[in-house]
Amino acid sequence: MSFNFNFIIMLSKLIRFSVKNKLIIGLFTLILIGVGVFSLTKLSIGAVPDVTNNQVQVITTSRNLSTQDMEKFITYPVELEMANLPGVKEIRSVSKFGLSVVTIVFDEELGTYLPRQLISEKIKSASENIPEGFGTPQMGPITTGLGEIYQYILDVKPGYEDRYTIMELRTIQDWIVRRQLSGIPGVVEVNTWGGYLKQYEVAINTAKLNAMNISAGEVFEALEKNNSVSGGGYIEKKNQAYFIRGEGLVASLDDIRNIVVKTENGFPIYIKNIADVQFGSATRFGAITGNGGKVKKFWAKS
Repeated sequence: MSFNFNFIIMLSKLIRFSVKNKLIIGLFTLILIGVGVFSLTKLSIGAVPDVTNNQVQVITTSRNLSTQDMEKFITYPVELEMANLPGVKEIRSVSKFGLSVVTIVFDEELGTYLPRQLISEKIKSASENIPEGFGTPQMGPITTGLGEIYQYILDVKPGYEDRYTIMELRTIQDWIVRRQLSGIPGVVEVNTWGGYLKQYEVAINTAKLNAMNISAGEVFEALEKNNSVSGGGYIEKKNQAYFIRGEGLVASLDDIRNIVVKTENGFPIYIKNIADVQFGSATRFGAITGNGGKVKKFWAKS
């Protein structure tokens, strides 16, 4: 009872003071409203607030390593190097076929960029402990699974479905749409889901390869050396300088077919003589649909 009585007395004095000093109370109310409006303009509002802790991911990809090999040769060396970093609270990892993801959780007081600087110094030493050709660890972007801000579907207008294939839509997404969206302030990365990733495939005919006494390594070496650009300095002529360069980039399937693998008795052996060159796509491990539609549509996440 005494507590309630004292509270009533204090409330009565506050009301009496407010009535007698209307100007002070009015100014205080205006200041409070102004501070509230200013704070509202600085408040970051999101449909899905990012509540992820302060973490950095180290991602390593490999072409053909199994899950056990990824864990043994890549994930373990990376975890070992990151264990003694200052401010580390937790280290967890995921190893899959051709993919290793190590997540390092730091104290919130370290901020965003100091942990990334510390990890960048350790990635080099971790790479030295990974066998050559197995993969190179890289830091993930400054974003999390809850940082997704937008999803869209790249599709053609009704009536033009036969104008573009799924592979062409994927190529447009990767080389046109994605590059334009990446320049928007606040967009860290644009991830593409679905479609067929365009590839140039060389299907070797082993019978012809053996008949011409050519190894698969020679074919691979010829393809690699004939798809490059080299510089050759410059030539001065009067008041001008002419730059010399050798351009050998492949631009079409015919360019690949006409690559010389080796010369036998003065006659060149081309890729087209021992292999079929065609367009292909990367292996798909799932399907992405949009609005319950066909698989021809694909998502791109930003």
